[in-house]
Amino acid sequence: MSAPFGKLPGWVEYGLIPLINLVFAFLVAGLVVLLVGESPLRAASLLIQGAFGYGEGIGFTLYYATNFIFTGLAVAVAFHCGLFNIGGEGQAYIGGLGVALACLAFDGIFPWYLTFVVAIAGSAFFGAAWAFIPGYLQAKRGSHIVITTIMFNFIASSVMVFMLVDVLKPIGSMAPQTRTFTEGGELPKLDWLMSIFGLDIGGAPFNVSFLLALVCCVLVWLLIWRTKFGYEMRTMGHSPTAARYAGMKEARIIIITMIISGALAGMMALNPIMGDQQRMQLDFVTGAGFVGIAVALMGRSHPAGIIPAAILFGVLYQGGAEISFEMPEISRDMITIIQGLVILFAGALEHMFRPAITAFFSSMQGVGRQTRAAGAGE
Repeated sequence: MSAPFGKLPGWVEYGLIPLINLVFAFLVAGLVVLLVGESPLRAASLLIQGAFGYGEGIGFTLYYATNFIFTGLAVAVAFHCGLFNIGGEGQAYIGGLGVALACLAFDGIFPWYLTFVVAIAGSAFFGAAWAFIPGYLQAKRGSHIVITTIMFNFIASSVMVFMLVDVLKPIGSMAPQTRTFTEGGELPKLDWLMSIFGLDIGGAPFNVSFLLALVCCVLVWLLIWRTKFGYEMRTMGHSPTAARYAGMKEARIIIITMIISGALAGMMALNPIMGDQQRMQLDFVTGAGFVGIAVALMGRSHPAGIIPAAILFGVLYQGGAEISFEMPEISRDMITIIQGLVILFAGALEHMFRPAITAFFSSMQGVGRQTRAAGAGE
């Protein structure tokens, strides 16, 4: 997304401004902790300790980050086309149906890596199909993508309740969930990778879907900045009038962009279903679709920014659990407030500091030009 206050150096745009927003978010969060009578410094220490202080904590942090990488990429792809896809939650939910059907059908036949390939295709297809409808309505009927994607989140939730209660639930079971998958439907953990660094992830469900998320980051980068369609997406996002004048097919670009966005959101379901629960349950997405919006905003819709932003929210989830355990006065609701503050500063207040920073760098560039001109005149 382009900056409305002038061109800034890349390290400022993608590094300094997000860092300043993050620092102020944690300063305000520290005041909230102080108001409940606890030490902000101890809370910060527990946050870091819980997220990075031991192998299992790191495993959980990266597990959560995997979800947010997928949903952050989904939002970012839509952003570049000027679309605000708020339907990642529903698309991930429906994507889970593709994962579950693949595992239920093939977990007793294929080894995990073949089932994984089928599940990737299933999750991407179901997520893409769910995003196609709002994309089509936007492109062909003028329906606003924000409204339709929000509504489709609720529809997806109802569809999944029906599927789990009336279709996929094993006979005789009371819980709204599928049967537990056999070994062919379980993703192996990345404990071997962490052991290289001398870490034991214990019971953390950190699994190979993290590697898939990193591959998707590379593919999204290639799509957006190294392909003709990516150029058309960015042109459409920057100026629809210019795109139409250049002969680009607006409806086609919108629909394909939403299909790609939905496919990425749908693949998020691989991590909790195959990598953790080994079955599909209600509410397995747990808000990752909405967190993806903040991740994309904080990461400036660039895969290189989305990865650290996703890890940051993984820290908030895992470290927040540590805080609520060690500091009973700070409940999970308080942790949600801290997460909300980060989202607020990364999203709604993203441009709060930009005018001052832009003015500062403009003045510095002006001083530099005057200095060079004076040197040339001597």
